[in-house]
Amino acid sequence: MSQLTALSPLDGRYADKVSELSEFFSELALQKYRVKVEVEWLIFLCNELKLSGTKKMSAAQVKVARSLYEKFSEKDGQQIKDIEKTTNHDVKAVEYFLREKLEKGGVKGYESWIHFACTSEDINNLSYAMMMQDAVKGPIRNSYNELFATLEDFAQTHKSVSMMGHTHGQPASPTTVGKEVMNVVARLERQTDLFEDSIVFLGKMNGAVGNYNAHVVAFPEVDWIKAGQKFIAGLGLTPNMYTTQIEPHDWNAELFDLIQRVNVILTDFSRDMWMYIGMGYFKQKVKKGEVGSSTMPHKVNPIDFENAEGNFGLANALLGHFSEKLPISRMQRDLTDSTVMRNVGVAFGYTLIGFKSLLKGMSKVEVNAGVLADDLDKHWEILGEPVQTVLRKYGVKNAYELLKEMTRGRDFGRDDYVKFVGGLPIPSKEKAKLEKLTPATYVGLAVKLV
Repeated sequence: MSQLTALSPLDGRYADKVSELSEFFSELALQKYRVKVEVEWLIFLCNELKLSGTKKMSAAQVKVARSLYEKFSEKDGQQIKDIEKTTNHDVKAVEYFLREKLEKGGVKGYESWIHFACTSEDINNLSYAMMMQDAVKGPIRNSYNELFATLEDFAQTHKSVSMMGHTHGQPASPTTVGKEVMNVVARLERQTDLFEDSIVFLGKMNGAVGNYNAHVVAFPEVDWIKAGQKFIAGLGLTPNMYTTQIEPHDWNAELFDLIQRVNVILTDFSRDMWMYIGMGYFKQKVKKGEVGSSTMPHKVNPIDFENAEGNFGLANALLGHFSEKLPISRMQRDLTDSTVMRNVGVAFGYTLIGFKSLLKGMSKVEVNAGVLADDLDKHWEILGEPVQTVLRKYGVKNAYELLKEMTRGRDFGRDDYVKFVGGLPIPSKEKAKLEKLTPATYVGLAVKLV
């Protein structure tokens, strides 16, 4: 398969942007995580629980067993796929793979303890939990951090650059470029802090319907609840003690909802940047050889922000479905979650493309200070807000209505403003302050907030 023949853009056109995720979400990665769970469960049964009938694995045997996932190769993955052609069951294929590999590696006599008392979902739920935890704390979080750092630096650099505000698409009280970008940083940081504070990666290892049925029949003397908790914690996950055959996926929905919110914030930012570029507030750096339009040579389109918006939309369409579907399973289990879970990496992939597109877009934009200043100077009517507020301070009646009559829907320039302020019934010191005020300086505490 090449970039030209791939069915999915993630494996084709955008493959170079998301290749780092294949370590976590490819079929090969899923097999590797399954092998890890199976191997660690075997070691746990023999060396931690020391079940009667097992024999303790030597340090050399443990090393051989762990090497099966630590050095898991594409050849190993293909071997599992070949076994699956016969079993028609992917997890059972992993079990048979391990039997053969351990035997060849000199780890003999453990065949009956591989996958002992497990249902497939015991292996799968732990594998997916580790996959997502590693991806979130790895490339996803790294991309977040890079994007946040870029936006924060942009905000600090341009914290004092005045910019016309727009509410309802109309000229409104001024702000600064830096303050508007810092708003986005603050929103993002609040959400991504939740990765550390509230998202718990849960797992279960409790058998076919979540009650340790087979475990207790075979070894009633073992505290299986405590054993299960210890094993899951050893994988870096948090035990969920109340499940059916499947871990109910509520934590998955919490994670997906959080990523959706981040993507929505970034979609909002992408659209604003698109608008500001269209208004001339920002210029885009021209790269030699690039074409903006097949017919209009002058075009330099904001394609990176458009690309980000489109990919965030694709990601959220999938994430939304995951959140609604995965926590629903008929009675003790149905298989609909299985095929859906295989697409988790797709949603992460589109999210990652969105991040990278935004980063690329930000690297190409420059503040167009001249346009920003000209736009502010054309709209002295926006100073109606501070003037009427000062009039209210001194008890002038109908202050709002007075300014409305003077400014609403009218041409109102600097000379009009100065003349108007000069005739106000307020102390001279207040008139002097208002006369010095300009649309560019009327930014409140924007700089301090940044």
